[in-house]
Amino acid sequence: MRKSSFLLPIIAVIGIAIYSALFIVDEREKALVLQFGRVVDVKEEPGLYFKIPLIQEVVSYDDRILSREVGPLEITPSDDRRLIVDAFARYRITDVVQFRQAVGPGGVALAEQRLDNILRSQTREVLGKVTSNDILSSDRAALMLNIRNAAITEAQGLGLEVIDVRLKRTDLPQANLEATFARMRAEREREAADEIARGEEAAQRVRAQADRTVVELVSDANRQSEIIRGEADAKRNGIFAEAFGADPEFFEFYRSLAAYRNSLLEGNSTMVMSPDSDFFNYLKSDTRE
Repeated sequence: MRKSSFLLPIIAVIGIAIYSALFIVDEREKALVLQFGRVVDVKEEPGLYFKIPLIQEVVSYDDRILSREVGPLEITPSDDRRLIVDAFARYRITDVVQFRQAVGPGGVALAEQRLDNILRSQTREVLGKVTSNDILSSDRAALMLNIRNAAITEAQGLGLEVIDVRLKRTDLPQANLEATFARMRAEREREAADEIARGEEAAQRVRAQADRTVVELVSDANRQSEIIRGEADAKRNGIFAEAFGADPEFFEFYRSLAAYRNSLLEGNSTMVMSPDSDFFNYLKSDTRE
């Protein structure tokens, strides 16, 4: 009974010691074995490993490709047209020993701060040598490659490998953006005013042509109507002349009746003329009472 009471604590201590001496390296990680803060071993392959309890400690770092976004950065290209640039980088920890020596206990957080400084510096340097049109054109891919190549060299001192650098957004500063929008709006308004003026000019030409066409058509119609009317009158007069020429006395009688009809209208019954006037010749009678 006494032996078991002594063995159980010993076994528990041994179990705890063994458990604290074991550590696992995941396939997505790399591990450093530190003894009093100094690197004594590097574990890059996944598996189960041992360390000296209480003396050694294990620090793990992600072995996957990591992403880092760089906040808005104001740059000034060679044409002095300021731009706001957003970028992001993809990197990985390649040398964990150098990484630990460079950043110490600060780890990934401190490394990313330094990587931000590298990316900002190289972005300003590369983009500051070209014009804003180059940045916004198809040459942008080559510029991103130059930024990445320049960042690779500096990042090696941190034990990092910069795999890719991309420019996400390239905009004008807010003040310049508003001024650009105002200029574009003014240009569109000027173009609209020009289009309206050209439209009004074309409308005036169409109206003038239409008015001219109307005048010409009306004039031609009037001319043709006068010709037709003249021809009809001439034909009518010819018919009258031919008809009345056959019997002049009847023609004179017909003309007198037409004159009576026009003179003796309602409300026009009073006539003043000489008694021996020939007007009423056909109303006179030779019979006397």
